[in-house]
Amino acid sequence: MLSSSALTPDALRAVVFDFDGTILDTETREFWHWQQLYQQHGRELALIDWQRGIGTWDAFDPWAGLPGEVQADREKVQAGLHERIVADIGKQDLRPGVRGVLEGLHAAGWPLALATSSDRKWVTRWLEQHGLLHLFKVLCTRDDVRRVKPDPELYVLAAQRLGLHAQDCLAVEDSLNGGLAAVAAGLRLVVVPNDVTRTQPFPPEWARLNDGFSLGLVGLLEAAGVDGPQTTQL
Repeated sequence: MLSSSALTPDALRAVVFDFDGTILDTETREFWHWQQLYQQHGRELALIDWQRGIGTWDAFDPWAGLPGEVQADREKVQAGLHERIVADIGKQDLRPGVRGVLEGLHAAGWPLALATSSDRKWVTRWLEQHGLLHLFKVLCTRDDVRRVKPDPELYVLAAQRLGLHAQDCLAVEDSLNGGLAAVAAGLRLVVVPNDVTRTQPFPPEWARLNDGFSLGLVGLLEAAGVDGPQTTQL
């Protein structure tokens, strides 16, 4: 078993995960359904525009690009769209490898936190469905803060609730907005992009796993600058 003491040089003592797009790729499915809606009405939804809203709220309004008659019937259209998106996400599995990473960290005694711009009801629903909720010591959601990512408030709060300094924590993110929030809060960062975030303009100095969680826990920690984890008994 990987020992937490063996894996914590440079004062790395906890890991804070984003949720949407990082643990469960809700973002790619949501974008796909919005694309379908645009195409039904002869419009095109550009990924570069959609990316502005990933990891945050109110940075991009997809309704603005739809015809007036669709916007006039927004309540009905939105209800149907939301139903299709949720049904699709409900069929999705976690991102490959992420369960092993989370369970490995938890088994080694690492405190885990969640810092997400989504609301608590949304994330607890999916964490419970996938049997992950018990792994997290701390949940910080948009319900807990005044400003979501890219503001650092969510990550500052997560570190505080863990009882740690921000620099003692590693953030795992998939988006530019999320990464900006983590860095501004003072956390170490590893970006694990998904299909809709991999073309975002991530700063070159940010550690990045382009192949997702395929390298498992060891790969994540090595990307974070934790060298040579040893296998020991707790």
